[in-house]
This record gives sequence, C-alpha cells and structure tokens, in this order.
Amino acid sequence: MELNADFTQTVRVLNDDNPWRASPSAGVERKMLDRIGDEVARATTIVRFAPGSAFAPHTHDGGEEYIVLEGVFQDEDGDFPVGTYVRNPPTSRHTPSSKPGATIFVKLWQFDPDDRQHVRIDMNSVETSPDAARAGVATATLFKDVAEHVALEVWDADVTQTFAAEGGAEALVLDGSIADGDTTLGPLDWLRVPPGGASTLTAGPNGARLWVKTGHLRQMVDK
Repeated sequence: MELNADFTQTVRVLNDDNPWRASPSAGVERKMLDRIGDEVARATTIVRFAPGSAFAPHTHDGGEEYIVLEGVFQDEDGDFPVGTYVRNPPTSRHTPSSKPGATIFVKLWQFDPDDRQHVRIDMNSVETSPDAARAGVATATLFKDVAEHVALEVWDADVTQTFAAEGGAEALVLDGSIADGDTTLGPLDWLRVPPGGASTLTAGPNGARLWVKTGHLRQMVDK
C-alpha cells in the first residue's frame, strides 16, 4: 500500500474526514496518514485501542515513535497517560495494550538504524522558551539528532508564521487551531510540508499547541 507517499507534496489530513479502519488485532483501529508498505510499513498513523485490547508481543526493527492522545497506553515499562511522548528505538520489544482504552499518534520505521536511545517525556510538564526567530511561538525540544528535530510548539492567539524546514516538516495539532490558507486544522489534524516547501500558518483565537518534526523528510525525496 502507498498512501500520501509523494514526499514532494504538501499534505493535509483532517481527522474528521479520515475514517477508522480495522487492524489485524481485535479492538484496535487506525486512521492512516501516510504509509509505504502493508502490515510492515513505513507509516504515520493514529491508532485507537478499545478498553482491554492489546497487540501481540513484537519487536520494532525500524523503531517506534508515539504520542498518547487519549486514555492510557500501557506496556511492560508502565502506564503512559495523555501527553506522553515516547521513542522506542530499533530492536526494542514490547506488548502494547490499554485496559482503559487509548488513542495514540504513532510513526513506524522512521529511525536511524543505529539509534538506540529510549525517550519518554511528559509534554504536559516540559518548559517552553520563546523562539527568537518567530515572535509569538514558544518551543521545547523533545529529541534532536543530525537528521531530525522534534519539538513541542505553543503558538499565541492569532500569530502568523511560516512553517518550513530545509529537510521537510510535519505537525500534529494537539490543542487549539491553525489556519493554513482556507483550511483550518484543529485537534488531531495533520500537516506535512516537503523539503524546500513552506506554508503560512495563523493560530486561532485560542492559540495552538503543536507536535512538530523537521528535517526528517529529506531522505524520502533524495531516494
């Protein structure tokens, strides 16, 4: 399967327009955002676990990166409530489940093969700092290496800034809203901008809280 697999194009996916699809595991549904492959895939997805559901134990050969959006996500390492940002690097193994139910935003097979760094951050408690290059935007770095930068961004109400990165960029709206031309993106809506591309975004009247990754799409265009 290929979905939004042309990384030279800007992509916007509105959560309300994106249907839930059954997964191979009972009680687990997903909304696909981009995908190259079938059940083993380079994929960006929103996944919903019904209460008491689980996936079988598995190894993430290509790594797994996720944000808990609703409920509590669980595995052998503990309970991860709303706002938890996690990176499980290549070769990591777990048995994901959720007794109360959970929704997560997850990215698979998008790691440096040599990455072995585990990351677990409560985004509800991180401190943001004003971005010197963008008035009205505050940021907190969640992860950074030579290929990518992951951050939590908080935009003030009605602020307008350019969303761009030399190596491409993507954003998931966590709270509030962002206008991209005639399209307004609210919670769980997703935007991807290609390397060399840009979008002019304006935060809504209540501002916006975004998860943002930059730099990581260059390799998809250079292939």
